[in-house]
Amino acid sequence: MLPKSRIVNLPVYQPGKPAEEVKKELGLEEVIKLASNENPYGCSPRVRAAIEAELANITQYPDGSSAELTEVLAQHLGVSREQIIFGCGSDEVIALICRAFLLPGDETVMADQTFSVYDTNSRIEGATIIEVPLQDGTHDLEGMLAKVGEKTKIVWICNPNNPTGTIVTDDALRSFLDRVPAHVLVVLDEAYAEYVTDASYTDGISLLGKYSNVIVLRTFSKIYGLASLRIGYGVGQPEVIQLINRVREPFNTSRFGQAAAKASVADLDFVKECRDKNAEGIRYLSSEFDRLGLAYFPAHGNFMLVQVNRPGGEVFQELMKLGIIIRSGFGKYPDYIRVTIGTKEQNVKFIAALEQVLKKDQVQV
Repeated sequence: MLPKSRIVNLPVYQPGKPAEEVKKELGLEEVIKLASNENPYGCSPRVRAAIEAELANITQYPDGSSAELTEVLAQHLGVSREQIIFGCGSDEVIALICRAFLLPGDETVMADQTFSVYDTNSRIEGATIIEVPLQDGTHDLEGMLAKVGEKTKIVWICNPNNPTGTIVTDDALRSFLDRVPAHVLVVLDEAYAEYVTDASYTDGISLLGKYSNVIVLRTFSKIYGLASLRIGYGVGQPEVIQLINRVREPFNTSRFGQAAAKASVADLDFVKECRDKNAEGIRYLSSEFDRLGLAYFPAHGNFMLVQVNRPGGEVFQELMKLGIIIRSGFGKYPDYIRVTIGTKEQNVKFIAALEQVLKKDQVQV
């Protein structure tokens, strides 16, 4: 069996290590997972009731058009129904965009350290990847614009960027969009948008009225706490969404996911509470990193990328032995780790464990 030559060397996505697996491997009773940027506060209380109500329909296919959820979300965002497409997480929407627009030989521009799914799906379609180095952990929009040419089909901007957590400001983003050729699709991945409190940040939805070549990605996996239900969405011009819909598989989101998302959109108090607690967690971790003399990027999502001054993989292993799961293995930042903002108790335990690991390293040296 001969696969497509271009997929042979594609890396397999490595998710955060499951807490249950770590407990079993290391014989630990308590494990705190701070690896996958999940919401430590769960989901809206309204979600459970919505899922229980759907149990009666478990034998039926979901609504392939997500009609009720589309109506609720359109009203929430202030857009038309025709501007929204749903996917099995925003990951699937990324794959659909690539399937719809990229041909072998097309070019796509992205940062050199950003969400890996852009690269993977672009390569599957045979596109040429053009990476532009981050500047201080932030997208270099001027550098990306300089790489846009006649063969460029898509530019990817992760805002806030994963894994660095930095944002592109409103002024910089608008200046960039003003100069991008109309034939280039600009994908603004705003998976963590609901966490941002910085006034210089742009809500990408507000840009759609002016820039017809922009599509915004969002997800219910992060602040809404529905990661296991796998539901994300894209918002763009109706004609763009219609094209992407042509390559979407039927029934790609579940009844439970649709019901839970619909319930989540209505609970604005829960979202605000999570955003406020997350901001408090960022302040705490920032102060502790300062105390420990560790450099870090300013955080705008629900995670932080911090320099631990030794191979991140080693720190990952040592923390795991202490029952803390984080992420490492970011090519441009080999001596950094990424940690999800947890609850107050989880953050305190993480810092205690990190300090223990770093002190142990100093003693060994």
